[in-house]
Amino acid sequence: MRWLLLVCLGLCLPAWSATDYSLKPRQIADGTWLLEGSTDNFAKANGGNIVNTGFIVTEAGVVVIDTGPSKRYGEALRQAIAATTDKPVVQVLLTHHHPDHVLGNQAFSDVSIGALLGTTDLLRQQGDALAENMYRLVGDWMRGTEVVLPTQALSPGTLKVGDHSLRLLALAGHTGADLAILDETTGVLFAGDLVFYERALTTPNSPGLEVWLKDLDTLQALPWKQIVPGHGPMATDARPFSQMRDYLGWLDQLMRDGAARGDDMAEMIRSPIPERFAGISLSRYELIRSVSHLYPRYERVGMKRVDTHAPD
Repeated sequence: MRWLLLVCLGLCLPAWSATDYSLKPRQIADGTWLLEGSTDNFAKANGGNIVNTGFIVTEAGVVVIDTGPSKRYGEALRQAIAATTDKPVVQVLLTHHHPDHVLGNQAFSDVSIGALLGTTDLLRQQGDALAENMYRLVGDWMRGTEVVLPTQALSPGTLKVGDHSLRLLALAGHTGADLAILDETTGVLFAGDLVFYERALTTPNSPGLEVWLKDLDTLQALPWKQIVPGHGPMATDARPFSQMRDYLGWLDQLMRDGAARGDDMAEMIRSPIPERFAGISLSRYELIRSVSHLYPRYERVGMKRVDTHAPD
């Protein structure tokens, strides 16, 4: 009987080890820790760990910035926090509703989970479909994961937690409801997916690239010292903003010109990508997606109505 149990354990262990996130927090400022995901796409090999999450250890407890792509990630994040500090988790802040940022909420259901009202509405509307898609993309990593809605509505302003003063900004360029968090105590800016760096941006819920560009102006004008993008490496200079503006400007002009010429969507997705973006992860993949998300709007703007005419 004992040998049978050992055989069963041997068969099970590879499956468990294959779904171990092995999160390793890296301290980036006083009391501030970053868990940096890859810049790859969702895959069974990475369990959806393509996102940057973080936590801030304050005198009053720990503030968590985003909870990751699955229940298992959330649990691993909580374990990583416990291995770093004996302070309790007292607050979760969600930057937006996309699955890689919120599907770890189950691991934090005992504390306040804060988000903008628009984020909660979007997660209520889209959450189940987003989770189902994540199950399809990353498989066993998602076992037991369910959508947990935020429990606290956040408003723009200052949130004081212990010895840290967090400025909350309600922006819109990425999803229509995007929270950015500036820790005024350390100067660390958690930009969420308003900033991608060395990884092509995603646009499924964007209200428009012009809105996004204005948000970048707002963020860059803040007194930040370090920028934590939603995806890609942390930075201490303005290069993420420059890259974002350059990419958004190119994408906007590409679709304006295409609509003016009457190009169809198939032609647009084959557009050459400038050499300066060649090193950005997933640039072709995300161009295809962005054209499918946004190009119909550019086409509508460029269309002339043929069902009206001047009176005789």
